[in-house]
Amino acid sequence: MSIESLPRKFVTSSRRIGTLAAVLVVVSLLAGAACGGERSSTGEGSGENAASERAPEEMTSADPEEAELAKAEVGKKEMTNMIPADGKRPDRAQPLPDNPPDGIEVYPATTNRTVRGPIDYERTPPTNGAHDPLWQNCGFYEKPVKDRHAVHSLDHGVVWITYSPGLPANQVDKLRSYGEDDYVMVSPYPGQDAPVIATSWRVQLELEGAGDPRLEEFVEGFRYSEIAPLSGNRCEGGVGRPAA
Repeated sequence: MSIESLPRKFVTSSRRIGTLAAVLVVVSLLAGAACGGERSSTGEGSGENAASERAPEEMTSADPEEAELAKAEVGKKEMTNMIPADGKRPDRAQPLPDNPPDGIEVYPATTNRTVRGPIDYERTPPTNGAHDPLWQNCGFYEKPVKDRHAVHSLDHGVVWITYSPGLPANQVDKLRSYGEDDYVMVSPYPGQDAPVIATSWRVQLELEGAGDPRLEEFVEGFRYSEIAPLSGNRCEGGVGRPAA
């Protein structure tokens, strides 16, 4: 008997049953694929499960200060077109370190304009801002230097190491050797919160003493830093006579 000879009602019901069966087969195949695809043949998760099973170090974000440093750049209000007083081309600035020493503080860009007379800074030792037209010469100082001159040196890419006047003599001697390096200035700083503080333009690190290994890391990582607006403009020919 052909399907055409069957009653219309019967044919219609048969077709519906066939369609329903086909849908059920497709649903079963999809469900099987989903169950089989949840884990790979190696037993490792995929998709959202894989993300939840990553190693902890892959899921954690970078240190906030490292992240802040990574996006730091010269501010829009900071001048970069002044040449060194000796008329020569500036020394080449270096990129910011990928792995800065632990404990750094990064401060926002403000200005590097020159002004005459005393200046009130937000923090001590200051890290950046307006400063005197004359910079402080690099080297080791046995007496405090003026903030407004030191900040101008920071603008040139100098690392300024300050120490508490009560720091033991043997530690002061360790710091003295840093004053022999290019783009480094060392001086006592009455009233500072830590025994030793290392400062570059917009970056600062408090240290427990001269022997802290992070000090050398800071000096090497932040001398002539690329976020100092006039980095490479040297620190000689300004004011001050470092100790011999």
